[in-house]
Amino acid sequence: MERTFVMLKPGVLQRRIAGEVLSRFERKGLKIVALKLIRPDKALVESHYAEHRGRDFYEKLLDYTLSGPVIALILEGEEAVFSARRLTGPTDFFESPPGTIRGDFAARTRLNIVHASDSLASAEREIALFFKPEEICPWEDDNGRWY
Repeated sequence: MERTFVMLKPGVLQRRIAGEVLSRFERKGLKIVALKLIRPDKALVESHYAEHRGRDFYEKLLDYTLSGPVIALILEGEEAVFSARRLTGPTDFFESPPGTIRGDFAARTRLNIVHASDSLASAEREIALFFKPEEICPWEDDNGRWY
């Protein structure tokens, strides 16, 4: 089983669509094994987006992510990284098809409403940035695998 990191950015809470966005991951069969509402500080957001430092959109990305609380979560499942990325859709919302989270909800590319790890290595790094090991709650479905 893989784990991946997802962050629902301030726009999700501002638009009151957190439940709808979270339900898409659950309906795909991904399990939520950690979830928290936080207001990240600048150091955390800079660490999270370190690979974008120096790019033209970096400061706006930081400002937007720091503009309000975010929902950080860890999803678990088979091919979790791929599944979460496919559900979120391409970063450029003009290329995100209907049915994806970005295709259905994003209004601007640089004020994107969701982040999903793009690889297992990124997922491990991002999970470690946002969660302590004791905050992760693995669990088994009492009814067995239904998906």
